[in-house]
Amino acid sequence: MSKLSHIGKQASRLASLEIFRYIGPGFFVTVGFIDPGNWVTNVAAGSQFGYQLLWVVTLSTLMLIVLQHNAAHLGIVTGLCLSEAASTYFNKWLKFLMLGSAMLACISTALAELLGGAIGLQMLTRLPLPAGAVMSGAFAIYMLFSKNYKRLEKWIMGFVSLIGLAFLFELTIAKLSWGAAMKGWVTPDVPIGALPVIVGVLGAVVMPHNIFLHSEVIQSRQVHEQGDDAIRKGLKYEFLDTLAGMGAGWAINSAMIIMAAAVFYTRGIQVNDLPQVTATLTPVFGNLSATVFALGLIFAGLASSVTAAMAGGSIFAGIYREPFDIADIHSRIGVLATVLGGVLIILLLKDPFKGILWSQVALSLQLPFTVIPMIWLTSSKRVMGEYANKPYGAALLWLVGIIVIALNLALLIDMAS
Repeated sequence: MSKLSHIGKQASRLASLEIFRYIGPGFFVTVGFIDPGNWVTNVAAGSQFGYQLLWVVTLSTLMLIVLQHNAAHLGIVTGLCLSEAASTYFNKWLKFLMLGSAMLACISTALAELLGGAIGLQMLTRLPLPAGAVMSGAFAIYMLFSKNYKRLEKWIMGFVSLIGLAFLFELTIAKLSWGAAMKGWVTPDVPIGALPVIVGVLGAVVMPHNIFLHSEVIQSRQVHEQGDDAIRKGLKYEFLDTLAGMGAGWAINSAMIIMAAAVFYTRGIQVNDLPQVTATLTPVFGNLSATVFALGLIFAGLASSVTAAMAGGSIFAGIYREPFDIADIHSRIGVLATVLGGVLIILLLKDPFKGILWSQVALSLQLPFTVIPMIWLTSSKRVMGEYANKPYGAALLWLVGIIVIALNLALLIDMAS
């Protein structure tokens, strides 16, 4: 082997290892769209419509990849999270419309996350929902106030793996129709009465707080201070990280719908609450299946409660043009407002399942107030310089924004009729 060839192989090996420096933010954000809100909307979709709404997960994930990459693009190039950028470049009315509604979306998200963890705990231990929600909230606050981001990132990636394994187990024991699943993934179909569920699935996958969170996690690395080469490398590897993380989320969300279709739809069972899932699984597949489902729900609730609270802290700190820092008072207020707001609403809810489902619809209704300003920011040369979105990139982003708005208008018309 020539010396030149040997050097080339060494360089190739180092390049392949270098990507691991950039892996993490995509998977950190992924937990936000395999949260209890997704469990509710996906189980509702699968139990009511079988495999027909799998295409919504495919479309939502493709839209998510575009939007999350764009949010990370902003953080890498400017060193600002989305909330900081909005506070820097928008007038106060647009800023408070965008960020105020985003804070409400974070509280709505926390409601679903905390309630999901509480429902999982109730399934296993019969613990009352309010007590379980308080325990989940306390866990999220502790993890963030412990000030150890690296440990937090490892915890979150571990939770994603455990949730994926839980659904892999569920799929191995159910009788599936892979032909119907393949058709469902690529064939748009809107059955009668499915629109609220479709928009709920969209809101559970493309989530406002995740867009803010991704830009926050990325900007904390301050790549923009290392020069153009570092920015270009960061953009390339971040996209691969986003693809991997969102791909894992697509697989897990699909598995939820497929499991619900195979177990409930085929038996004519429409699921109206998550405890009903374990009550149905136990006589069909045994106690182990129900236990694994409940454990997966707990993992999802705990992990996503942490990311929702962090997003709330990031948005609130950004209002004051500050990055997320749990030692700072504004970040702490944002975290506490998100968690305590979610707990308070849970204490007032009469129907937890519907509460989670409609919280996801609320997220979808907020999306235009996050997506449109972000597209403007990342397409502006004043903000992004030479890294502003190219015309084809901006066109793709606007197409995604139009689809989001169209689905929301369709929902509002459907609800009014």
